[in-house]
Amino acid sequence: MMEGKSKNTSSRSFPRWAYIVFAVLAVLFLWRTYLQKKNASGAAQPPPRPVAVAKVTTKDVPLYLDEIGTCAAYETVQVQAQVGGQIAARHFQDGADVKKGDLLFTIDPRPFQAALDQAKAQAALDQATLKRQEDLRARKVISPQDYDIAVANAQKSQAAAEAAQVNLDYCYIKSPINGRIGLRNFDIGNLVGPTSPSLVTIQGLDPIYTDFTVAEPDLPLVRRYLGGPNVKVETKSEDDNVPARTGELYFIDNAVQPGVGTVKARAVTPNPDRALWPSQFVRVRLILDILREAKLVPSGAVQIGQNGPYVFVVKPDSTLDLRPVKPGQRQDDLMVVSDGLKPGETVVVSGQLQLAPGTKVVAQPIETPSDSSSAASNASLN
Repeated sequence: MMEGKSKNTSSRSFPRWAYIVFAVLAVLFLWRTYLQKKNASGAAQPPPRPVAVAKVTTKDVPLYLDEIGTCAAYETVQVQAQVGGQIAARHFQDGADVKKGDLLFTIDPRPFQAALDQAKAQAALDQATLKRQEDLRARKVISPQDYDIAVANAQKSQAAAEAAQVNLDYCYIKSPINGRIGLRNFDIGNLVGPTSPSLVTIQGLDPIYTDFTVAEPDLPLVRRYLGGPNVKVETKSEDDNVPARTGELYFIDNAVQPGVGTVKARAVTPNPDRALWPSQFVRVRLILDILREAKLVPSGAVQIGQNGPYVFVVKPDSTLDLRPVKPGQRQDDLMVVSDGLKPGETVVVSGQLQLAPGTKVVAQPIETPSDSSSAASNASLN
């Protein structure tokens, strides 16, 4: 009896409600643990980062070499006196534009006019003598020798008259080319002659030469495209208000300059506004070919990592993909990407140091230079 009573007492030491309370507490503990893990996982994932993005565009762009050059006059003439005499008049202003045939100086023509008149008189006399000799010869009155002398005298006097006319014409010194005249070296009253220094210098400025050099390592690339239909030379001055102008490659030297490692080259550049001047430093772009439908991204999109150049591509789910690329030449604010991207893909333009592959982002498109130029061209067409 005592054993049965003790067994019954031990079985009732944990009432049913205690089990219920324990189960409820266990459920609450598990629920709290779940909430803590959820909050911890939510805190581990930062919110999407806002990034500036742009589309991969396509456009025809030049393949080029950038150099520094200088301009040179297309024509340079040292105006010289052909006859001796005193300068009687000057017909130009220093630094003025002149045309071919414009009168520049007048040398006192009176001595040469007198010489011409004398030569013409002698020529007229000899011609009259020759006419009489021809009549006498027809009647066989004179000997052939006398007739030959008359012919020679007439020709000699005619040549003397023509020479005197040339000397008189030399008194009126005219511009041999179109161009801009420099500072004169002689004034009215000075005696000049064929041995005197030049009277003035005239330089032709339209077109104008653009002289530059090509580095020896670039010669294989230049030779590959030399003579091609797309070879041009673009010349731009330091003044941003002066538009660049495109000319033709006129000359490239046949030897590398010793000790310098460059090859001389020259282009003929249109210069109708006289914005380019001889000896002026200019920026030169030698365009070798046109890259058709080249893929372009803003320059800031291309980054350099341990494995080389790369860009961040925004995938359709707004996460990032790190994409190795093969960049090409810069095109103003854009850069050619020859491999690694497809047209129309979206790339990150700024803030790459804070990003990683798989990061979720909020894309904020920016206007690329190609977009603005297209909008401007459409506006001009409308």
